[in-house]
Amino acid sequence: MTALIAVLVVLVILVLIGLAMSIRIVRQYEKGVVFRFGRITGARDPGLRLIIPFADVMHHISLRIVTMPIQSQGIITRDNVSVDVSAVAYFRVVDAIKSVVAIENVNSAINQIAQTTLRKVVGRHTLDETLSETDRINLDIRQILDVTTTEWGVDVTLVELKDIQLPDTMKRAMAKQAEAEREKRAKIISAQGEALAASALGEASDTMMAHPLALQLRNLQSLVEIAVDKNSTVVFPAPLMSTIGELGSFLSREATAAAAPAPHPRPDTPDTSDTQLATKSVHLPAPDPVHVPAPNGATGTP
Repeated sequence: MTALIAVLVVLVILVLIGLAMSIRIVRQYEKGVVFRFGRITGARDPGLRLIIPFADVMHHISLRIVTMPIQSQGIITRDNVSVDVSAVAYFRVVDAIKSVVAIENVNSAINQIAQTTLRKVVGRHTLDETLSETDRINLDIRQILDVTTTEWGVDVTLVELKDIQLPDTMKRAMAKQAEAEREKRAKIISAQGEALAASALGEASDTMMAHPLALQLRNLQSLVEIAVDKNSTVVFPAPLMSTIGELGSFLSREATAAAAPAPHPRPDTPDTSDTQLATKSVHLPAPDPVHVPAPNGATGTP
């Protein structure tokens, strides 16, 4: 009886051990690949799964996206510039069986193929293209990787250039180029401002020529602005150009009057040439006629 109890206890223990060895839990983000005596029997979905102890072996394959940094490496671009480029790749397993059977270590293989692909793709572009067309370079790297990794049951979802290190000499040259570009823009903007200012000043001068008092008002405004501080003496001369014009008109009138022949005065009429000359020079209106008795008793007009 005691031997029978002992045998039952041993059987129960063996059954419990067998159950413990046959029970497998596959998490939601995994798939289980089962080998039975070295042959694949299929993939197991997430949940509680049973296998045959000592006959089946289950490999847990993660289906989550893996972030893999691609270490920095020296690359010579097409225009013979040495740069250090680093990137990052994102991939995930889409076929668990292929990822186990087709390749030994998926992460290591993708890391190596990503480095060589990055070097090959960047080497086909110039430095300016590498700096400005990163989206196209990322797409080219991803397409090349997809061709290789599809056979491994892996899908490369994204590849991004993370950092591009330039030599110090190239940085200084690019800084000079950027500075020259900024100076060019500044000069162009300044020239455009001068052109607009000249156009506005031309319109203002035309307005002042049409309205002479506008210049006088502008001069008075300048005087008001200068006199704000009240610490300076301002000498404001008369308009020079108008004075010169008036003087020229006076000289021309005098020359015309001198060139004209003098009229012979009448015996009975007083000489009024001096009065007329004074009237011309002063520009006074002619006086009303006054009746003055003549020497012979007749009435005359001076």
